Amino acid sequence: MTDNNFLVYLTVQQFIAKQPAFNTGGIRSLIFNEHQNGLAKSGAIVRIGRKVLIDENKFFAWIESQQKVA
Repeated sequence: MTDNNFLVYLTVQQFIAKQPAFNTGGIRSLIFNEHQNGLAKSGAIVRIGRKVLIDENKFFAWIESQQKVA
């Protein structure tokens, strides 16, 4: 992998600390509704046991895919 394509998995709290535009409740709501909002299909949410991790690159790719084309 190149330096630009490395994987970044963050807990919800780590993600919030790194990305202040998002808050805990908002991210948890997106995760709770991941099957309705398409986040599950993006592969941005990874579960290991009870731990929930966010793949930062896939999360932002999903955000970009949510833009409506006029």
